Amino acid sequence: MTGSGARIIAITNQKGGVGKTTTGVNLAASLAATQRRVLLVDLDPQGNATMGSGIDKRALATTVYHVLIGEKSVAEARQRSGAGFDVLPANRDLAGAEVELIEVEQRETRLKAALATVASEYDYILIDCPPALNLLTVNGLTAAHAVIIPMQCEYYALEGLSDLVGTIKRVRANLNPQLEIEGLLRTMFDPRNTLAQQVSAQLLQHFGDKVYRTVIPRNVRLAEAPSHGLPALEFDRSSKGAQAYLALAGEMLNRAESVARQATPEYR
Repeated sequence: MTGSGARIIAITNQKGGVGKTTTGVNLAASLAATQRRVLLVDLDPQGNATMGSGIDKRALATTVYHVLIGEKSVAEARQRSGAGFDVLPANRDLAGAEVELIEVEQRETRLKAALATVASEYDYILIDCPPALNLLTVNGLTAAHAVIIPMQCEYYALEGLSDLVGTIKRVRANLNPQLEIEGLLRTMFDPRNTLAQQVSAQLLQHFGDKVYRTVIPRNVRLAEAPSHGLPALEFDRSSKGAQAYLALAGEMLNRAESVARQATPEYR
């Protein structure tokens, strides 16, 4: 990692049910398992990433909502998960932030400013964005260095992807010039499905190296883990889902090391 602190990655797709929160929780756990210091930011009022990390959203006095409206700092609001990473949790209160932030100056950069106070304490900060292109998602994209886009290889996936890429370009043009696509992640993948294979091939054709080679399979253990408040890695480490997210973390770290090597003078 660079000396300036964490690499901040927004996990986003305006389509719901594509494995966004599953990716946030399990990637956080997998990176933590490699001894990286990780903060997972739950930016979805449903609070699923909070619950999936083993934190009871109903019992929280302080959440990301209080951070966004300026009442609390990240250091005051974060919680420690049992899987070795920190969580900036969310619950229904966050739905109110959307309305309250409309009147606030620099409303798109509230999260960015808040995370800057703790960035030096982490290697990775992952932001689980809500499945909508709203002010919360814009805060996530403005705070991030890069975006991971989880997607199912199905009929409407490519159409939704072009909308999302358009949004990323607008955020880059107006709010965050450094924002880039970190990678596209194929989730809930069933290799027996012909359409899935076709869409997967199209993704590789259009986006090339931006598509992670790691593919997340459809996996029952991955689906069961959140109801136990655990990442799949803690719930069933040997499951195909848990192993896939460990492989994704490895691929991400290898990519980061490769980029860092290319940036050093002796490799130029």
